[in-house]
Amino acid sequence: MSRFSLLEVSGESCANCLTLLPVVNRLAAVRGLEVEHLEVSEATAGRVRALGIDRVPTLIVLKDGAEVARCTGYQPEEILELWLDAKIQE
Repeated sequence: MSRFSLLEVSGESCANCLTLLPVVNRLAAVRGLEVEHLEVSEATAGRVRALGIDRVPTLIVLKDGAEVARCTGYQPEEILELWLDAKIQE
């Protein structure tokens, strides 16, 4: 059985990131998905570069640890919910 999770990448001073985080957490909780929060900082810069992230917020859907989908920028909750459901049902 495949295991899905989410990686949410944000910046400390990003208003869209702060708005989106509780939405992501709520959508994930309903679907039983783990969420890893990655704050962009000097300490995480290497991982952020390795992931190819150039904008925040970025949400990455992982299936068994491998990236299967990515969404960048703020999305309304309804759109994010449809996108997430489509990706975890593929």
